[in-house]
Amino acid sequence: MPSPEPQPHRGQVRLTAIDGLRLVAALMVAAYHFLGTPTPHFWGRTELRDSVPALHAISGYGWLGVEFFFLISGFVICMSCWGRTPAQFTVSRISRLFPAYWCAVLLVVLLVLVSRLARWPAATHVDPRTVLGNLTMAPAPLGLDPVDGVSWTLWVEARFYLLMAALLVVGLSYRRVVAFCGAWLLAGVIALELHSSLLDEFVLTRYTGLFVAGMVLHLMHRFGQSLLLWLLLGFAWCYQLTVLEARVADHAVVPPGESRPSWAVCAIVLTVCLGLLALAGVGPLTGLRWRWPVTAGALTYPFYLVHQSLGVPFAKGLIRVFPGLGPLPATALSVSCMLGLSLLVHTLVERRLGRRLRQRLTLDLRPRELAPPAPLTRTR
Repeated sequence: MPSPEPQPHRGQVRLTAIDGLRLVAALMVAAYHFLGTPTPHFWGRTELRDSVPALHAISGYGWLGVEFFFLISGFVICMSCWGRTPAQFTVSRISRLFPAYWCAVLLVVLLVLVSRLARWPAATHVDPRTVLGNLTMAPAPLGLDPVDGVSWTLWVEARFYLLMAALLVVGLSYRRVVAFCGAWLLAGVIALELHSSLLDEFVLTRYTGLFVAGMVLHLMHRFGQSLLLWLLLGFAWCYQLTVLEARVADHAVVPPGESRPSWAVCAIVLTVCLGLLALAGVGPLTGLRWRWPVTAGALTYPFYLVHQSLGVPFAKGLIRVFPGLGPLPATALSVSCMLGLSLLVHTLVERRLGRRLRQRLTLDLRPRELAPPAPLTRTR
C-alpha cells in the first residue's frame, strides 16, 4: 500500500524577509551597473577603479544579484502556484509583469527622444520596429536589441513560468514537485552533455539549479524538512556551482587593468544568498513581520526595470552638468530618484493597470458556458 501524500505544515503566509531579500538582489545588480561595470570610461573622464577602487572591485560581483533573483523566484513562484489553475497562474503573471515593463520601455523611449532633441548622446537606439518588438518582452528572440537592458532576465523568467504552467496542468503535489525538480536537473545534465541549444532554450541549463533550489526550499517551508529534500537541494547546488563557471566566463572579458571575477568568490557569494533565502524561508526569519520589507518588495520590480536604462543615463547627465560631482554622489542621487520613480510606477501603473488587466483577463479566460449570454437585439 503506497504511503500517504505528505500534508502541508504551513499555509501560504506572507514571508516579509523574502521581500527584503528581493530588494537586496536589486541593489546588487544596481551596484554592478553603477559602480562595478568594467566598461572603459563608463563615467566619462572619471575612472571608477581609480576613484573608488575598493567599491568598484566589490560591486564587480553585483551581477550575481540576477542569480539571487532566480533563486528567490523558484521559491516564490512555487508558493504562488499552489492552489491555482494554469489560467489563474497565467493571469497573475501577465498582470504582475507587463504593466510596469511597458511603462519602463515607454519611459526609455521618451528619454531617447528627448536626448535626440537636446542633441545628447543616447546609449539606446530605438525605432518603431524595435519598440514594438520590445513590448512583447522577448526582443532578443525576435532579433532586436533590448530597449530596457535587464529585459533578458524577464525572458528567462518567462520560460520558467512556462515550465510551471505545464506542471500546473498535471496538478501540484509534494511528490509531483519533487519529481519535477529531479527531472529538471537530469534534463539540464543531458542538455549540457548533448550541447543542444534547442534543449537549452527550454531547460535553462545555466539557471536550473537556482530555480530548483528555490522550489526545494519552498517544499521545506510548506511540508517540513526531510533527508530527501536536503539531498535534492545539495544536488541542485552542486549542479549550479558547476555551471556557474559559464556565467563567470561571460564576465571575465575585461579591459586591461581590470581584475577578472573569481569563480570561488562567486560561489561563496551565491552560497551566502542561498543561506539567506533558507533563513527567510525555513529558518528563524520566517516569523519576521516588519512592514518596511513589504514596501521594499513592492518597489523592487519597477526599480529593477528603471535603474539601468534610466538611472545610469541620469547619473551620467548629473556628471555632465556638474563635473565636480563624482560617481558616488551621482549614484546616490540617481538611485534615490529611481526609487522615487519606482514608487510612482508601482502606485500609478502596477496597482491600477495591473488590477484592471487581471480583472479583464480573468473574465476573458472564464469558460464560455459560465459567461453571461449576450443580450438579444431586435432585427428589422
